[in-house]
Amino acid sequence: MGLLPSFKLQKLTIYAYADVQRSGLPKAKFEVMYNPTSISMSHQNVFEDLQGINTFGRQARYSYARSESLAVDLVIDGNGVSDFALVRLIEGAKSVSEQIDAFLALSFYMDGEAHEPRFLRLEWGDGVLKHFDCRLDHVDIKYTSFARSGAPLRAELSVTFIADVDEAKQASAISKASPDLSHVRVVRSGDTLPQLCQEIYGSPLHYLRVAQYNRLNHFRDLTPGTTLIFPPLAPPLAS
Repeated sequence: MGLLPSFKLQKLTIYAYADVQRSGLPKAKFEVMYNPTSISMSHQNVFEDLQGINTFGRQARYSYARSESLAVDLVIDGNGVSDFALVRLIEGAKSVSEQIDAFLALSFYMDGEAHEPRFLRLEWGDGVLKHFDCRLDHVDIKYTSFARSGAPLRAELSVTFIADVDEAKQASAISKASPDLSHVRVVRSGDTLPQLCQEIYGSPLHYLRVAQYNRLNHFRDLTPGTTLIFPPLAPPLAS
């Protein structure tokens, strides 16, 4: 027995699910043997861009935060210089073209049952990608080596994933939060502004100020799917 402890290399793995809860067993997975040398994560706040005519500045009024995004480069190499394969979704999928097709089937193409691309979960060790629920935003594929027949032998994939949050879990967390914190709600059918204010602030009397903050012209008829921001009660909302 050796003196050094044995360990298993943690590999970036992409799991695909059919529902946003990512319940049950994944429908498919990718195990990336060539772990990326770096990853980039982006966080972005969005502020209103409206400004009065003949003015030189304005208040940076917060609107919302964009979903977190992750950029990572993956390599598919079919030159035979390694015994490892990027994708083991399909047994014996050796060629670069087959591996790329498998990657796109997993993350990009529409799922026949859900009628939209699959819900993904990235897992890699104990770092920032320990559990990263996301969807594929886009992928750029660059072929860098070819056989004499023209078949690709190597490809570099620049992939961007966008964080995906389960709205039900988010709403549950918001309902337990303090009214002194900002809240975000996605309007559902039947919702009214006074009712939402009652749930968040404990009183429906703040609906006019919330409507003003969100610049709602017809706050009596909320459109399902609209994202509304409910700022803290203190300090007072900006007029």
